[in-house]
Amino acid sequence: MTSGSVHQGGVAGTRWDTTQYLRFADHRLRPALELLDRIALESPGVVYDLGCGTGSVARLMAERWPGARVSGVDNSPQMLATAAATPARVRWVEADIERWQPEQAPDLIYSNATLHWVDGHRQLFPRLAGWLNPGGCLAVQMPLSWSTPSHVLMRATLADGGPNGAPLGSAALRQSMDRDWVEPAALYYDLLSGLATNLDIWETEYLQILEGEDAVLEWVKSTGLRPVLHGLDERERALFLTEYTRRLRNAYPLRAGGRTLYPFRRLFIVATVAGR
Repeated sequence: MTSGSVHQGGVAGTRWDTTQYLRFADHRLRPALELLDRIALESPGVVYDLGCGTGSVARLMAERWPGARVSGVDNSPQMLATAAATPARVRWVEADIERWQPEQAPDLIYSNATLHWVDGHRQLFPRLAGWLNPGGCLAVQMPLSWSTPSHVLMRATLADGGPNGAPLGSAALRQSMDRDWVEPAALYYDLLSGLATNLDIWETEYLQILEGEDAVLEWVKSTGLRPVLHGLDERERALFLTEYTRRLRNAYPLRAGGRTLYPFRRLFIVATVAGR
């Protein structure tokens, strides 16, 4: 996941660990490339990558469309510093997606594994599509992690992982984690069908093969677990990690060769607006 506008309770100040995030770069890059591959634009002039993270896809877009003005937008200084360390024909912009507006009308707004952190999709998606030039494209991928056992156990451990089954963290933190920020796929169709001449929506489940001890814990540490780790004090964090690790080991047993199977679903949306 790249880091975009983060508004969950106790989350906005979360510091993103780029080293931890890049441990699973191959698994995270695959859906980003599959989304990019479904974009049919030949020569977009203005391209924005919302939640660009460490900049891998923004750099690829700059190479694919050498005539485009590509901007990578993220609200994490840590991610942008890592992105800027690799020379590229990309402009890096620190901004909060919820308040961001394009400086120029875009031909492509691309966002991989970011918009699930942003509230108000019923307003956000039509707004993004409405900024596009005629014939422009909105391309979005979001993880569907709400019902994944790793995330169900995350919420359950917050609710009862303390001494004698006591909850951990603040009520605001638990409430923020207890909400599914991604709407049903049909709703995105309803939001965008009146604006798009071509609308492609699909879901994919990846059977991710992770390496190493407690691999699922290490995966979520770099993404969905960041708000929890940031929102708990040191004592509660230790209690949470001990109990959460135990539950994850039962849910995702280590298999032969030290590998763990981690099924993970994602939602893809590619909407092309009417041309001239």
